[in-house]
Amino acid sequence: MDSSSSVRIVSKCFLKPKTIPEESKKPYYLSPWDYAMLSVHYIQKGLLFRKPLYSIDTLLEKLTESLAVTLVHFYPLAGRLSTPKAEKPKSYSVFVDCNNSPGAGFIYATSYLCVADIVGPKHVPLFVHSFFDHHRAVNHDGHTMSLLSVQVTELQDGIFLGVSMNHTMGDGTSFWNFFNAWSEIFQAQESNQTEALCLKNPPVLNRYIPQGYGPLYSLPYSHPDEFIRPYESPVLKERIFCFSSVTIRMLKEKVNQMCGTTSISSLQSLTAVIWRCITRARRLPLEQETSCRLAADNRGRMYPPLSRDYFGNCISALRTAAKAGELLKNDLGWAALKLHQVVAEQTSEKVSQMIDQWLKSPFIYQTDRLFEPMSVMMGSSPRFNKYGCEFGMGKALTLRSGYAHKFDGKVTAYPGREGGGSIDLEVCLVPEFMEALESDEEFMSLVSV
Repeated sequence: MDSSSSVRIVSKCFLKPKTIPEESKKPYYLSPWDYAMLSVHYIQKGLLFRKPLYSIDTLLEKLTESLAVTLVHFYPLAGRLSTPKAEKPKSYSVFVDCNNSPGAGFIYATSYLCVADIVGPKHVPLFVHSFFDHHRAVNHDGHTMSLLSVQVTELQDGIFLGVSMNHTMGDGTSFWNFFNAWSEIFQAQESNQTEALCLKNPPVLNRYIPQGYGPLYSLPYSHPDEFIRPYESPVLKERIFCFSSVTIRMLKEKVNQMCGTTSISSLQSLTAVIWRCITRARRLPLEQETSCRLAADNRGRMYPPLSRDYFGNCISALRTAAKAGELLKNDLGWAALKLHQVVAEQTSEKVSQMIDQWLKSPFIYQTDRLFEPMSVMMGSSPRFNKYGCEFGMGKALTLRSGYAHKFDGKVTAYPGREGGGSIDLEVCLVPEFMEALESDEEFMSLVSV
């Protein structure tokens, strides 16, 4: 199905904070972690709901009103990236200008599609990409594109709420903190609560600036063409695999028993499974190295630690590797222990070393260079409160993501809709490897859907 023809854009507008914070009149500076994201895609995540009983016009009014209030707390998302004129060659800087911007994007679209067209197919249909704005955009495009764009797509029997956020503005923790804050304000306004302007956990907007540096950093380039490298995803099959809370609990117990410990987490246990099974599906030569990366939040690993409500990027992709033969010859506990060890070794000293390295030699992440072929990357987290985001339509039916950051071996972890520790994995593989994974008895025996 042609994704471009399945959705019709009805209206577009821009939203500014309901009240303009005084601090928004100043330049909003970015951290080294934020600069490193300039060449990768926007974060694109969305929720599918049943259509509410009231009219779409009423829903759109409620969504825009609550979003305008939420932007008071997250005012940088209503800005644009800006680059000051360089005073010397080979110098390129970026900050957020919250004054000279029309605001965050808000789009209303319609589609002839139904909820069943999204949740029914075994593989995620390509038309899901059309539920998100800023398709294929990289974060540097935030100079001319909105840093946040919300697309509300009205289906025949549902609503898809797709959010695209510039990755220089924040990581997955920041993204879902924003989404939850918007939901909180929406629900407060629904209840006519006078404290609708307040948040239980307001974002900490002050960016991490290493002592003695900044607030404006200089990249060793004269022009963005020198470091912007657009990434084109290969032809992929994408599928959501669901693992029940009972399966996850049994898997974690089994892995920890194998290793004689109690410290290996549920996600590390499940990541070990997917790493081994994808490696087997790829039929790699026994001597070929295969790597696995886990996204790790560094907020609690900093010294002193950053707040969990810190708004910005504060993540690392922790890497471990093994030869394919070694990975498959050893048991599941062996792989899980390797993953656990690389996470345990991510200390405040390691984080400081990474920051120091960037300050001495600034770098920009390139998707095709960051992740080597035949690797597995576990992104996001089942700990994020994704199904807690409600907008007067009840609990979301499912989650889906856009085009962004997808390659062979990319895996995204979501909390299962049933809760209780269940986990859903969004797996992207080239068709040949997906077919082999779906035939893997060890893997499919753990899958509940």
